[in-house]
Amino acid sequence: MAAEARSALSSSEGERDIQAMVERARAAQRSYERSTQADVDRAVAAAGWAIVEPGRNRELAELAVEATGIGNVADKIAKNHRKTLGLLRDLKGAKSVGVIAEDAERGIVEIARPVGVVCAVTPSTNPGATPANKIINALKGRNAVIVAPSPKGWSTAERLVGFVRAELVRSGMAEALARDLVQVLPAPITKEATGALMRACDLVVATGSQANVRAAAASGTPAFGVGAGNVAGIVDETADVGAAADRIVRSKTFDNATSCSSENSIVVVAAVRERLLAALEALGAVLLAPAQKASLATLMWDDGKLTPAATGRSATAIAEAMAHRPGDAAAWQRIAARRPTMLMVEEDGVGAGHPYSGEKLAPVLAVYSARDIADAAAIVARIYAWQGAGHSVGLHTQRDERALELGLTLPVSRVIVNQAHCIATGGSFDNGLPFSLSMGCGTWGKNIFSDNLGYRHYLNITRVSRPIAERVPSEHDIFGDYFAAHGKGAA
Repeated sequence: MAAEARSALSSSEGERDIQAMVERARAAQRSYERSTQADVDRAVAAAGWAIVEPGRNRELAELAVEATGIGNVADKIAKNHRKTLGLLRDLKGAKSVGVIAEDAERGIVEIARPVGVVCAVTPSTNPGATPANKIINALKGRNAVIVAPSPKGWSTAERLVGFVRAELVRSGMAEALARDLVQVLPAPITKEATGALMRACDLVVATGSQANVRAAAASGTPAFGVGAGNVAGIVDETADVGAAADRIVRSKTFDNATSCSSENSIVVVAAVRERLLAALEALGAVLLAPAQKASLATLMWDDGKLTPAATGRSATAIAEAMAHRPGDAAAWQRIAARRPTMLMVEEDGVGAGHPYSGEKLAPVLAVYSARDIADAAAIVARIYAWQGAGHSVGLHTQRDERALELGLTLPVSRVIVNQAHCIATGGSFDNGLPFSLSMGCGTWGKNIFSDNLGYRHYLNITRVSRPIAERVPSEHDIFGDYFAAHGKGAA
């Protein structure tokens, strides 16, 4: 009983501490809300430079890999730089203060209003880039933001928030305001603390595990959450096989496949299967034999759940780990000696009995064979019925109309055509998608949005409506075609 009483007291004290953080954030937000567009854009630039500046970027990337054991430094540096720079490009010149749109014909004026205090839940896979993205978007909307990182990602998020505050002060913001406007939950990070923060804030933006996304939805606070990743890519019979292989390897190996947008499966039309596998192997991919496929599964999954043993590690590191396990160590030693870029397994099933059909968060790729494009689409649909519905599908083809066909039939929010999928899905300098590290998956993925999360999601919009000339349609305007086809009587 004494232990239970201490636990209850500790929980109560923790709730009070979080409430105090939120109250400080509210006071700071009320002050920041009076900012002009120029003030806001200066704060946004300051927050962006806090992670883009090369020395700090490297420090954050190194700390992220050291603290989480996930990904690699070079790719995290590239991600921190490109995703932040792209976001700042998208935000440059965008209105987020006062009147942001006027439509005289409809008599409507739109006014941007802050949402208040944002709870930014962020994952261990992107402990620098994702908090930075959310902080910048929150500041663009004149909001305060409190980052709720994963336990392993806390040290990186804490360092980032320190950099952001320092840069805000350097840009002219009062130190006390910067300190309370951008905060991070104190360590140790617990589910209870994150849950309390979700309940206390005005908006939750949750990226990461589906447990966090579900907790955000159940918090009672308005929430944007993202769906599960498990992206598949299709390679049809018309594809430029060499280019497709290059894109797949670049996507699947970037930051050791920690992105939710990395392909977990490719579905290859039979006519190009052998050529594609040869092209992938020329780029360092290794197709595992059935015995190695089976033994690798014992490392990657425990009772159906992904283990940390392979998550975010390179293909070579995974092969080396397998070479130290009992069983077919000699075969794995030969694979490790090849320094593979990624590992591939042949798959033909979907579901709990076929773990490779799900998300792997490692440079391990399931390869499915299809008779034709229709069969390929059907296989992807089965995969997404198991996991990953609503996210995206990749397509490598020279038949552009097939992208529209997939967009009309598959449960996906994005069709990524002839691109390195994980680089393209969250916005890229060579496509038109908005830069983001949080991709909505629509109702297919149990999300309330299907966009790339952006600054507009961090705003309330007030609409002023003024009277205009009345426009009342006649019955014929509305029902003319219907009456012509079916008559004017009643059923």
